[in-house]
Amino acid sequence: MKVRSLLKRVLVPGDLDAQLDAIEKPVGSLGYDPWGFNVDTNKIAVALFKPIFEKYFRVEVRGIENVPADGPVLLTGNHSGQLPIDGTLIAYALATRQPHPRLPRAMIERFFPTVPYLGNLLNQMGGVLGDPVNCSKMLSRNEAVIVFPEGIRGSGKLYRERYQLKRFGNGFMYLSMQHNAPIVPVGVVGCEETIPAIANIAPLARMLGIPYVPVALPLILPAKVILNFGEPMQFDQKECSEEEVTRRVDSVKAEISKLIDKGLQEREGLF
Repeated sequence: MKVRSLLKRVLVPGDLDAQLDAIEKPVGSLGYDPWGFNVDTNKIAVALFKPIFEKYFRVEVRGIENVPADGPVLLTGNHSGQLPIDGTLIAYALATRQPHPRLPRAMIERFFPTVPYLGNLLNQMGGVLGDPVNCSKMLSRNEAVIVFPEGIRGSGKLYRERYQLKRFGNGFMYLSMQHNAPIVPVGVVGCEETIPAIANIAPLARMLGIPYVPVALPLILPAKVILNFGEPMQFDQKECSEEEVTRRVDSVKAEISKLIDKGLQEREGLF
């Protein structure tokens, strides 16, 4: 705790400290919430990520004002890049938004919490195990939650499949309906090029008990990233068939696809 306090004093500028303090987060006396989120760790992470966001990936953000200033909301985007870079960029963009910044929670794959130290760090930064119960509890606390309905199918895709949306699960739609939470579609362009994989060593992945083992360069490339946030999509809470739920999911998927196409047209080069 002393090390964290020292890092915060050294790394977190006063204006950023004040900005993040203005975002209400229900935490205990030690600065943690029930899922491991820690106020100071989050501030340090945001401060360290600033040059990565602005200088390395040179992120351009459009439409972020579409995210409601308060209340439950699902930030729903395309997943890519082998590592959760996309979710981190979305979270940083919203945490530093002016006006009305928010600290979103990200639903993370079950694999990451099993990695020593990484799991605790992701929890302290706002990551939550990607479980419907956890997501439901987050929304009931009026949190903004980042979800990727493609799941592993999206993050582990190969370079030749870039920007081809995989099958969406329906779970996020049920949660949206249950909590009357609007869905803000997000089109992420650029993360597909950060860690381009040409193959997946499935037998090794099964042996290690992990989702995939990509054949890729052992570094993260400085691809230019564009984040396009679409208009909120609201779905009524009336009971409906699975087919109707799937149609609603497909409508969200179509909006994300449009935002991806928009980003691809806007960017002038990969790097």
